[in-house]
Amino acid sequence: MGNSKNSTIQEMLTGIYGTHALGESLNLDFGGCLIEVRSNSHQLVDILADYYANFLNKGSGGNADIIVHAIEGNPPEGGLKYTLKAPEPGKAKIKEEYVDFPDGRIVRKRLTGMVFMFGQQRNVAIGPCITNNNQVINFINSRYIQWQMRIGGLLSHAAGVVYKGRGMALAGMAGAGKSTLALHIMSRGTDFVSNDRLVLRRSGTKLMMYGLPKLPRINPGTALNNPHLKNVIPPEDRAKFAALPPDELWKLEHKYDADIDACFGKGRFRLSADMFSLVLLNWERNGGPAVFRKVNLNERPELMAAFMKSVGLFFDEEEMDETPDFSPDAYLRLLGHCPVLEISGGIDFGTAADTCVEFLRTGDLPEGSPFNDIPLRVFERGNEKWLL
Repeated sequence: MGNSKNSTIQEMLTGIYGTHALGESLNLDFGGCLIEVRSNSHQLVDILADYYANFLNKGSGGNADIIVHAIEGNPPEGGLKYTLKAPEPGKAKIKEEYVDFPDGRIVRKRLTGMVFMFGQQRNVAIGPCITNNNQVINFINSRYIQWQMRIGGLLSHAAGVVYKGRGMALAGMAGAGKSTLALHIMSRGTDFVSNDRLVLRRSGTKLMMYGLPKLPRINPGTALNNPHLKNVIPPEDRAKFAALPPDELWKLEHKYDADIDACFGKGRFRLSADMFSLVLLNWERNGGPAVFRKVNLNERPELMAAFMKSVGLFFDEEEMDETPDFSPDAYLRLLGHCPVLEISGGIDFGTAADTCVEFLRTGDLPEGSPFNDIPLRVFERGNEKWLL
């Protein structure tokens, strides 16, 4: 319970709406899911329109599937007694706290003071939204995830690319290099689907993967080692980062947004694809040559932890038509006969990208190559790369 003078979120919102006129709006189309953002800030709407430029609803409109209110203003206080959310495994900082009401949940970001209210089809962000527009973007995307899961999807911790209609999910534990590998694969001619989250669901007989309209956030090492990303780092910083020792550069936490249009050309960002294959990154730095194996997840259940993703604080189970099944068996049933490639050994983005393109193109590794024990070798002939 909220422990405030208001017993419901709706009562809290009544006062908020009385002091903030939501006269600005933005209409988005996330692959058929129509989202309307209403705000009291023209500046915030402009920021969101620029970020979501590839996903603006330019059609005749229609009833929105999701309505989000983004309010620039002071968050409600109301004597709320929040519960701290434990940090994710491997992390120490507590970033969020929450309080549940009969008609939904309120989540507060401890560092920024942003407050998010949701439940019973209400979706409200309030606080310093302009300064923290990235958190507003994440909230909008979380509402889209909820919508996808309501119609049968399961959330996965994966990046995604697509080549000629065939999608590939790239999964691994935090820091495994999913985004970096996805961008290396894009340099070989694929399109981009998602950076860190995919929702998987069946559409008829097809296994589909749905990404988020969120730009990949990359570290300086990723940018320096991919020619398509060279302009992501400002010129004044490039030489400084390039001079760092490899170990120090690898550990550096300094993120940049990689604009897909600017780096790879317009029309390369798609939100969905038939899922044709799954790659699981089970490698490590200084682990020797990269090794590639086709695996059966029913025989390697320990690999599922890298692929499954907790729905987190922003999931509203009350909006689901039935209680969802987040078990490993549910993921295995959903994947069905999807080909799975495990990459172990040492981290080698170049060789892995070449191999993934071949696996994506054919669903198999090159015929005659002893991949179970021996890593790929790559040689170039003219403008072509061949896998041996």
